[in-house]
Amino acid sequence: MSATPATPATPATPAIAPTLSTQSALVLFSGGQDSTTCLAWALSRYQRVETIGFDYGQRHAIELEVRPALLEKMKAFSPAWQARLGEDHMIDLSLIGKISDTALTRDVAIAMQDNGLPNTFVPGRNLLFMTVAATLAYRRGLNVLVGGMCETDFSGYPDCRDDTMKALQVALNLGMATQLKVETPLMWIDKAETWSLAESLGGTALVDLIRADTHTCYLGERGQLHDWGHGCGKCPACELRARGYQQYAARKSAG
Repeated sequence: MSATPATPATPATPAIAPTLSTQSALVLFSGGQDSTTCLAWALSRYQRVETIGFDYGQRHAIELEVRPALLEKMKAFSPAWQARLGEDHMIDLSLIGKISDTALTRDVAIAMQDNGLPNTFVPGRNLLFMTVAATLAYRRGLNVLVGGMCETDFSGYPDCRDDTMKALQVALNLGMATQLKVETPLMWIDKAETWSLAESLGGTALVDLIRADTHTCYLGERGQLHDWGHGCGKCPACELRARGYQQYAARKSAG
C-alpha cells in the first residue's frame, strides 16, 4: 500500500499496517531522526508503546528539549498511534558524563583517536541505556526493546553492532529471567533507506516532521533549516544525515 502524501497540518494515516502484535514495546527515544523512525515503526506493530530518554550530560542536550513536542506530534498522525503511545520516561544518567571524556560530553573538537574510533564514541553508553531500559521494561510489563542502532551507516561504534545487541539480549534475559526481545529495525539499512522507511510509515508528513523537528547535530545547533533538517552541517552526524537525505531525494525523483 503506498503512502498518501499529506502536509504536516493534515497528518497522514500510516501506510504500513502489519499484523498488530499483542506484545508491548519500550522505544529508546532520543528525539533524533533514527529514534523517531523507530518509534513510528513500533507504533505500527505493537498495541502498547512507551518511550524512554536519557539525560547523560550530552553536549547536544537540545535533543531532550524537542522530545515532548515530537511525542505529541507523533500522536497526531492517527487515532491508532495516539491510542497506542503511552507514558514517556526520562532517566537521569548524568554519571555517564561525569566518568567519560568524549566530544559528546565535553566541549572539545571532534577527532579520530588512536584506537580508530572517533572521540564522539561514549564508552558503555548503549550498554547502560539498554540495561536501564530493560529494568524499566521489567517493571512496566513491556517485553520488546526497540533501539535505533545501526552498523550500515555509522561511525564504527562497537555498541551499535548487531552482535553487541544480540549478546545484550542474551545477558539481559539471563540476568533477569525474562524473555525480552531486542529489536533494531535500522540495523541493516543506510540513512537513505531510513528516510524511505519513515515515508512508508507516515507518508511525507512524517518525513517533514523528522526534517524540521528532530535533532541529530552533535554540536547542538538548530539555526537554519536545511533540506535535511537543522544542524551545523559539518559534524559527522549532520554529514551522515544530509548525505542520506540527498540520496533518498535522488532515488525518489528517479523512481
